[in-house]
Amino acid sequence: MRCNRHVTETVGIIGVGRMGLPVCARLLRAGFQVTATDILPAREADVRSAGAEWIAGTEGVARIADVLLTVLPGSSELTEAMALALPSLRPRTTWIDLTSASPATARPLVDRAESLGIECLDAPAGGGPAAAAAGSLHLFVGGRGAVVERHRNLLESLGRVDHVGENGAGYITKLLVNLLWFGQAVAVGEALLLARRAGLDLELLRSVIGESAAASEFVRRDVPGLFEGDYLASFGVHRCHEELEAVLSLADELDVPFELSGAVERAYRAALERYGPVDGELLAVALLEERAGVRLRSG
Repeated sequence: MRCNRHVTETVGIIGVGRMGLPVCARLLRAGFQVTATDILPAREADVRSAGAEWIAGTEGVARIADVLLTVLPGSSELTEAMALALPSLRPRTTWIDLTSASPATARPLVDRAESLGIECLDAPAGGGPAAAAAGSLHLFVGGRGAVVERHRNLLESLGRVDHVGENGAGYITKLLVNLLWFGQAVAVGEALLLARRAGLDLELLRSVIGESAAASEFVRRDVPGLFEGDYLASFGVHRCHEELEAVLSLADELDVPFELSGAVERAYRAALERYGPVDGELLAVALLEERAGVRLRSG
């Protein structure tokens, strides 16, 4: 991680929840001056404990920021926050959005920001709160190359930076990465349930798959958690479904056939209807287990 203890620009953060707070702490460790806010006033104590300043109100943070970071749960929260922030941002400020937002939602916000002389980067982050705290996020960055380079020190303090194209490319890349991950979750869940019914040793099967043409990061890293009954409560199933809806909407807009991905969206929609808007990225697999009448968990 690059570190600069003489950074003079002020970084404003809107959103200090499960991802925003460790991002805030990481930037402070990298030597940035950070001022943050959140829709929940109770989060002030956490922000001040981390060593950042607090301003009550989105407009106040936007007004003093040289670089504004938005770290929000989804598209609707981003729209609400930027409706307040954009009029307060000064020309030549840079807005960097770490939200996994819909490109359709973000496009008019970016257009308006640029009309006000504000430079924009979309940098949705792969990885959860632990990765944010460790500075090991994977940022999919969209925007002009010169703007990326100007803020590379800040971005790399959070993790790996991949500049994937112009504005909007980061949002699309993150949606596609998540789409493929959600698809693997459903496909692997179905395969393992069939194996369980057929009487196979699931641990042995996972090891064999991990060395086969079907090997993947999901099989290597996430399946062991399923065997422990861990449905990854670091992210909400409703947010997963929101992202799947966004990528299917983009496919429809661009007239691309998306039949298999449509089945993944339906699986997550069914999980959302069954369990409600609760935490659990792998609740689509939990629903498959429920329908099969067997569990993947050990014992």
